[in-house]
Amino acid sequence: MNEVPLPVPAGDDCLVTTLWSGLSRGTERLVFEGRVPASEHERMRAPFQEGQFPFPVKYGYCAVGRVDAGPPEMLGRIVFCLHPHQDRFIVPLRSLTPVPDAVPARRAILAANMETALNAHWDAGSGPADRIVVVGGGVLGLLVAWLAARLPGSEVTLVDIEPGRAALATALGFAFATPDAAPRDADLVFHASATAAGLATAVAAAGTEARIVELSWYGEGAVPAPLGGAFHARRLQLISSQVGMIAGSRRVRWDHARRALAAMALLADDRLDALITDEIAFRDADRRVPELLAAGAAGLTAAICYETRP
Repeated sequence: MNEVPLPVPAGDDCLVTTLWSGLSRGTERLVFEGRVPASEHERMRAPFQEGQFPFPVKYGYCAVGRVDAGPPEMLGRIVFCLHPHQDRFIVPLRSLTPVPDAVPARRAILAANMETALNAHWDAGSGPADRIVVVGGGVLGLLVAWLAARLPGSEVTLVDIEPGRAALATALGFAFATPDAAPRDADLVFHASATAAGLATAVAAAGTEARIVELSWYGEGAVPAPLGGAFHARRLQLISSQVGMIAGSRRVRWDHARRALAAMALLADDRLDALITDEIAFRDADRRVPELLAAGAAGLTAAICYETRP
């Protein structure tokens, strides 16, 4: 664990004492393994990243803390920031998203994933009564499915190779299937497994002229795409969705701050605590993070706790 001096505050800067940060088993695993492609080094920079890919680099983007210095109206407020794992930090006020009282600070670490899921539905054009399949039961896939299940009349199925995800799917309000039993003829398919096999499952689940939204970020290496067979005959659409830009359907009216506030408000559901499956102390992060990011490690989001708990 490294110690670094904080910069001198200026203007409307805020000093934030971190309470929690979230560890992404998707993007942060790729960073940890040094698998960010050279072509994506600039686009993959976190807002307050220090260092350069592949290493040494200070990364992370799911910090929740308390404002202990700054504009008077912000003092004591609980806020979210796209900041690396760090016990205290100074950032401009505009970089902070207030956490509403209905959202516990620990759960607020899911805000970045919820923002990605919300943007995905905007890119997809999801609608009431749609038959929706989500392939990949990680945190992002679960949040996409949870949002889809809130559409009136929708039929939502999560597809994952891990049967243990079935109970979680039921608790969150949607159906579950393993790949061999995945639905067919879906109106809309989201793919979030970051595997070639998952992409093939997503294509197979899509009905004629359906849209497949690719949410996975694979890092380095080529990914086989199953574009043979009936892909063209069924006139399928394969599109990408990425949170760095507001979806085109909303871009004229929405900015990143408005989207962040909307995503944060959506976290006011106690069931979403089930997406945080591990908790570690910040003082133990240098030892525990490699375990949590190891290939094949079980679990969903890991919460890093910065204050000693009784």
